[in-house]
Amino acid sequence: MSKRPLTDQQILVAKRRKARHYAMQALYQWKMTKAPINSIETEFHVDNDFRQVDVDYFNAILHEVPANLDVIDEAIEHCITDREIKDINPVEFSLLRMAVYELKERIDTPYKVVINEAVSLAKKFGAEDSHKFVNAVLDKAAKDFRAIEVQANKR
Repeated sequence: MSKRPLTDQQILVAKRRKARHYAMQALYQWKMTKAPINSIETEFHVDNDFRQVDVDYFNAILHEVPANLDVIDEAIEHCITDREIKDINPVEFSLLRMAVYELKERIDTPYKVVINEAVSLAKKFGAEDSHKFVNAVLDKAAKDFRAIEVQANKR
C-alpha cells in the first residue's frame, strides 16, 4: 500500500510547525542571553536544516515578537491570574510570547492551531504541567484577540 503524497496544505502545516519549534527556541535564547536577534537568527540558520521550515514564518516570529514586546507582555499579564509575569518560567514565557503574537497578528492561522501548537511545544520543552498554564493563558488571549473567531467556533 503506497502513501499518498502530501498536499500543499499539509506541507505548509509541517513547515510552520518546525518554524514555531525553532522560533520558540530562538526566543528563549534571546530572553536568556540578550544576544542580538540577528545573531541568533544567523546561528539558527547555520546550526539547523531549514529546508523543511517556513523560513518567512520563523523570521516573522523572531523579529516581530521583540519589536512588539510591550504589547505582547501586557496581553500576557492581562491573561494570567495565578502568578506574576516575572514568575513565569522562561520556556513558558517564550511560548506565550510567540503564541500571543500569532493570535494578535497572524489571523491567517486559526486560533485553535496556535493554541494546539503552543501546548504541544510546552509538553515537549516545558515543565511537567506547563502545558495546562499555557493553554489557559492562550484561551483567554484568543477571546481577546480573536473574539469573533472564538464565538463562531462555539456554534
